[in-house]
Amino acid sequence: MGDWGSGRVLRDRNAGLYLLGVVVSGFGTTAMWLVAGIWVKSLTGSDSLAALTVFAMWAPVLAGPALGVLADRLPRRPLLVAACLVMAVLLPTLCLVDSAGRVWLLFAVLLVYGICGTLHEAAEAALVARAVDVRLLGDFNGLRMTAGESMKLLAPLAGAALFTRFGGASVALLDAVTFALAAGLFLLLRVDRDAPERTGALTGPRAGGLARALEGGRQLWGSPVLRPLVSAAGAVMFLAGINGAVVYAVADDVLGRTPAYVGVLYAVQGAGSVLSGLVAGPLLRRMPVRVFTAAGTALFALGCGGRALPYEAAALAGSALIGAGLPCVLIAALTTVQREVPDSVVGRTAATANTLVFVPNALALALGAGLVAFVDVTLLLPALTAAGLAVSLLLVTAPVGTVTSRRAPV
Repeated sequence: MGDWGSGRVLRDRNAGLYLLGVVVSGFGTTAMWLVAGIWVKSLTGSDSLAALTVFAMWAPVLAGPALGVLADRLPRRPLLVAACLVMAVLLPTLCLVDSAGRVWLLFAVLLVYGICGTLHEAAEAALVARAVDVRLLGDFNGLRMTAGESMKLLAPLAGAALFTRFGGASVALLDAVTFALAAGLFLLLRVDRDAPERTGALTGPRAGGLARALEGGRQLWGSPVLRPLVSAAGAVMFLAGINGAVVYAVADDVLGRTPAYVGVLYAVQGAGSVLSGLVAGPLLRRMPVRVFTAAGTALFALGCGGRALPYEAAALAGSALIGAGLPCVLIAALTTVQREVPDSVVGRTAATANTLVFVPNALALALGAGLVAFVDVTLLLPALTAAGLAVSLLLVTAPVGTVTSRRAPV
């Protein structure tokens, strides 16, 4: 934390306000994500419906390219504030969910939750790229990852305790309050020029909606720097999805522990992510971005292999490596998008990148759930290790594009 970049980020008014907003809203969001499935399960008794709560919140990422256009066509700070206020108003309606017949209302709110979250991510990427010194983007994104992961260590316990004592409505109200507080913090951000310039054939007012939505993909595909980073991130998140789907088999079949031990593995993984976020900025300034991404991929791959060993120490060390490696891949991709892409299309490009990175993760979760029923987890995890190391090797051996910032350092 004493690193020049991290210290300067924390002293920057905009960066500090935004990170505080991430901490506040992230606490409520993480608690709600956990409780939503428990709530549905308690009302309906259905495991399938409980699992669909996560899908409802993730589904809007499929529309990321289209939703990202809004982040490039509207002032970003008001869009951030509006997304938070929409959720602050909607979440209290979940107090009406008191029976299986009203579970549909919870799913409807979760779907809007996902839409606002996708919009928020796109607007944030564009706004931060303008508000934060280009040399500090890696530090900021690392600290943001740390803030988010820190909440995952605390919020699930608080959410579960609230649900047990007062019911799901209490968690919904807590989440609403955190969104309202975050909206107030984002409102205090100072940005000289909030809305992007609308220039260029595809970003101008006459461009068709489809062309505007596809522009983010064109930016990613046409960049020799971004294309391999986003492709690698998508591949790694696919492997991460399979790894996440087999974690209960690791606890039971490999370690001989109860399912509750998964919580310990996730806690250690979260601690690794917190540490990774703290050091990401300094490392990105000292290492080529591809090497940084490849190193994170290798850490993740080795962590998967560690979970295949029948020793608790190996499983815990593997979880820490997974937690340390995954953020490197995500931080590198987002930071490079913010540096490489023109301001007029950075929102939709970041949203498209999120779609390409996180949709494979969702698909792999389903695939992994099927694979673990037919493939021994002690064979599956080493296969993930081999695949991850192959991705890492490809990153450092493929031809390297030139990183060029679209903004001059300030």
